[in-house]
Amino acid sequence: MVRRPVAWIVAIVLFVEALGVAALNWFLGIVVDRQDMSLAGLDSDMMANSSKIGGIVFGLYFALCAVVALLVALRDRPPAGFGRILLISAAVVHALLGAFAWGLVGWGAFLLMVVVLGLIVLLLMTYDRPAQPADAAPPAAPGPDDPGNGGGNNGGKGGEGSPLTSPPAPTTP
Repeated sequence: MVRRPVAWIVAIVLFVEALGVAALNWFLGIVVDRQDMSLAGLDSDMMANSSKIGGIVFGLYFALCAVVALLVALRDRPPAGFGRILLISAAVVHALLGAFAWGLVGWGAFLLMVVVLGLIVLLLMTYDRPAQPADAAPPAAPGPDDPGNGGGNNGGKGGEGSPLTSPPAPTTP
């Protein structure tokens, strides 16, 4: 099936993205620190440290999302609870990053964000509850002797002639 390879690809992409985001923000922090300039009176050391801390936080966030995708790939089970919420939030973050990337960086970065968004959504959708096939037979209605139908005594449901009652037993003289 296509589920496990998608989970592996998502895990790898998110690990690479985690390293890339952390490295980019660390580099930007170094650039701001070496320029020793102020932006509207803000301290350059504070901006440099903020960039580095932000890179570490977002890198860890994407790494945690990658761990969830890796666990999905290893276990071949859908993400549940916090892991599912984490992957959904990563999809939303990539949608927002894609929108910002279109305006600030260009269509190439937008395309990359949309591809990652699509992979995360594909992971979530392929591990969703399996749908019942259209050609599958509907579940059979319980018979009068089924335990779910009162054990054959009708359990007080229905009256004479009701489809829920069994026909009277023949009597022998």
